[in-house]
Amino acid sequence: MPTTRPAVAIFCGSKHGNNPICASDAAELAKLLAVQGLDIVYGGSKKGIMGDLANSALVHGAGVTGVIPDVLLAWEHEHDSLTNLIITKDMHERKRTMYDMGIAGIVLPGGFGTLDEMFEMLTWNQLSIHDKKIYILNSGGFYDHLIRHMELLESNGFLYDPVWSRISKFNTPADLVAALLQDLQVKSHL
Repeated sequence: MPTTRPAVAIFCGSKHGNNPICASDAAELAKLLAVQGLDIVYGGSKKGIMGDLANSALVHGAGVTGVIPDVLLAWEHEHDSLTNLIITKDMHERKRTMYDMGIAGIVLPGGFGTLDEMFEMLTWNQLSIHDKKIYILNSGGFYDHLIRHMELLESNGFLYDPVWSRISKFNTPADLVAALLQDLQVKSHL
């Protein structure tokens, strides 16, 4: 059964990485979103940062929808305590389903899959396929190099609009949630 409250699509890794702040930020973000009455749509795994995110959201009362492609059921080990689990036929359908279900997108640390998801969302935004806001949580400076590279894309004339018109970056879960709530409030008044 799908969640009935607004949900945020969150893209992140199925591994923990080497810096414990990534996992603690994921758990804190989920808690803050739950307290604000927002549910979560994410990749459906019980492993890594994905698992920490889902577990924290569930503990704090949020509905959690996992979206996982059939091919990754064994690899990522789907979470068995979610509000809802959607199994898709492939990765593209997973990304599209997650983003369609969310009122905004948040990118946490992760690997190639997370980067693919972030850049596809940005591309959809650039092509006016959607107009949802995208946020990066730069836990422990994880995305510092990528942020500089995205700014390089702009300064070298490869972007149609300023990079930070499509995506916002934050160093703490609290700052990200505050900006998300402000953006949602502004959008609701349009």
